[in-house]
Amino acid sequence: MNLVSIRIITADVAQLVNFYEQVTALSAVQYTPDFAELKTPTTTLAIGSTKTLVFFGGDDVAKPAQNSSVIIEFRVADVEKEYERLTDFLQNSIVQKPTTMPWGNKSLLFRDPDGNLVNLFTPVTPEAIKKFEGEN
Repeated sequence: MNLVSIRIITADVAQLVNFYEQVTALSAVQYTPDFAELKTPTTTLAIGSTKTLVFFGGDDVAKPAQNSSVIIEFRVADVEKEYERLTDFLQNSIVQKPTTMPWGNKSLLFRDPDGNLVNLFTPVTPEAIKKFEGEN
C-alpha cells in the first residue's frame, strides 16, 4: 500500500490553491474550477471544492474548514529559510515559530486559510536525518 495523496475539501478552491502555491513554491495543476493538485516528489496535495462531494455520496461526507486532528506536513531543506521567506505571507497564521521537537525535527507550524494545521520541518538531529536518508 502506498499513500499517494491527501485531499482538502474547501469552500474556496482558488484561495487554498493560491495559499499552497505560495507556501510550497510549486504550481498547482487546476483540472477544473473545483479540483486542483500540487504534486511533490513523494505525494500529492489535492484540493477539491465542496461541489465534488456529490461524487462521494453527498455534502455530509466531509465538511470544509472543520479539521482539528490532522497536520499536513512538508519536509523542507531549511525550515529557518522557509520561515524567513513566508513570515510576511503567513502573518497571523503562525502557530509556532521554528522549534526543535523531541524527535529531532525543527518544525514551523501554521494554519492555512481553512484552519488546517500545516507543518514545515527539517530533520536536524543525527537520528532524524538518518530516518530520511535516501528519500527525496
